[in-house]
Amino acid sequence: MSIDIATETELNTELILDAGTAAALFLEARTANSFTDEQISDETLQAVYALTRMGPTAMNIQPLRITWVRSTEAREALVINMAAGNKEKTLAAPLVALLSYNPRWHENLATTTPHMASKVASFAENSALRQTMAFDNAHLQAGYFILAARSAGLAVGPMSGFDSAGMDQEFNADSGLKSFLVVNLGRSNGRIDRARLPRLDFDAANTTV
Repeated sequence: MSIDIATETELNTELILDAGTAAALFLEARTANSFTDEQISDETLQAVYALTRMGPTAMNIQPLRITWVRSTEAREALVINMAAGNKEKTLAAPLVALLSYNPRWHENLATTTPHMASKVASFAENSALRQTMAFDNAHLQAGYFILAARSAGLAVGPMSGFDSAGMDQEFNADSGLKSFLVVNLGRSNGRIDRARLPRLDFDAANTTV
């Protein structure tokens, strides 16, 4: 693994994951900029979502919405709104997922949180709160999505470099959804573009009080 022996030993002691799973999900997984040409089946996408939806969100609101971009026409419309440095790799990826959040998540409370269905009207009146909750929890779900895709054997290339307004006009105009992340997906071709960048150590990022 691409970690020092001391850290590896500690992880093997503390984690319930086996070493191979920990490596595939975290330790050896890298942001992917290119992939093999192998296509991704609908069944794999369903498996990815089956795991993604199980992660916790506030009040179980599940605001994440995924648009799987397969067709050439849709891909070209998406790439128009990408930053210049992200266009070529997005065109070449076997599949692209556009992640958006639903600011009207409260309309699904009877399904997602039945015991709070009576609160729909109060949430309807508070658009600022709904927006904040949707934004925060969809980003939380995006983390689950990345790990779920890796669990299905996919390499993942998430990007925020795009014109959100343009993307929403193209893909979300009728739904009112708000895009926030584009994720290229495919099977790993083993290519590593550069050495892994440093991660902060425990003392730099953690405080115990």
